[in-house]
Amino acid sequence: MIFEVYHWTEYRYAESVSLSRHQLRMRLRAGNHQRVLSSRIEFLPRPLYVRERVDAFGNHVDEVFVEEAHKSFQIKCVSRVETLPRTLPMASDTAPWEKAVEALLEASDPDPRAFLYPSLHAPWSDAIREWTERSFPAGLPVLAGALDLSRRIFSDFTFDAEATTVSTPIAEVFEKRRGVCQDFAHFQIACLRSMGLAARYVSGYIRTEPPPGQTKLFGADASHAWVSFYCPGHGWIDIDPTNNRLVDSDYVVIGWGRDYADVSLIRGTLTGGGAHSLYLSVDVSPVDEGAVAANRG
Repeated sequence: MIFEVYHWTEYRYAESVSLSRHQLRMRLRAGNHQRVLSSRIEFLPRPLYVRERVDAFGNHVDEVFVEEAHKSFQIKCVSRVETLPRTLPMASDTAPWEKAVEALLEASDPDPRAFLYPSLHAPWSDAIREWTERSFPAGLPVLAGALDLSRRIFSDFTFDAEATTVSTPIAEVFEKRRGVCQDFAHFQIACLRSMGLAARYVSGYIRTEPPPGQTKLFGADASHAWVSFYCPGHGWIDIDPTNNRLVDSDYVVIGWGRDYADVSLIRGTLTGGGAHSLYLSVDVSPVDEGAVAANRG
């Protein structure tokens, strides 16, 4: 499947900003079941400079510096990406979760172990561990446990865009049982790590309009977040607890990290500005693959 991803963001400031510096993670990363065919990012006003780099997790970063006075700042990122089919194991073919924990500790690859520990937005507690244990009875295949955990989050928690902010602690999300995709991803990550399993936070998008006859997914009109957990012998498997489904070719990856703090799309510092308002528009639309093939030819 080929998609065009359009993401427009504007910050409007009550007062003039004299200087601003922004760190963006909006460019799609290649690999992980997708090929980035094209990408461009535009700014208004034009920055003094844009410096590109790759962070410790392999995500693309644009560092932007604006030195002229401005009362708004616009970012437009347009990408074309081909998402590829994911081959996933049957849950029954994955190792018992206890063996998966042992394999993680003994593995020579250090990458999964970086995602074993509590992080800023995904700490875990005894209460979270106790709640999680119901999905992981002794000997259960690890993927079956992870899928049951996703099912319970989807069933027990309510999607509510007004219930939380980016700084709401995971303990409060657990208590309220309400939140958005970021909260549910953080909660499932905390649950999996509490059991000794490696899990990372994935930032991306979902297809805006579903195929005919299918229900529109939560998170389809903005950037989205989900979970990737490490399944020894099978690699990373992505699960969307907000929609209780395995991630497929309708999902587009921007990047991943330990939690939201590692992959927030936009962060920065300003001189001046006062209060600000945020406006955004996101669209992820399929592209006619026949036309693309003809253009390539």
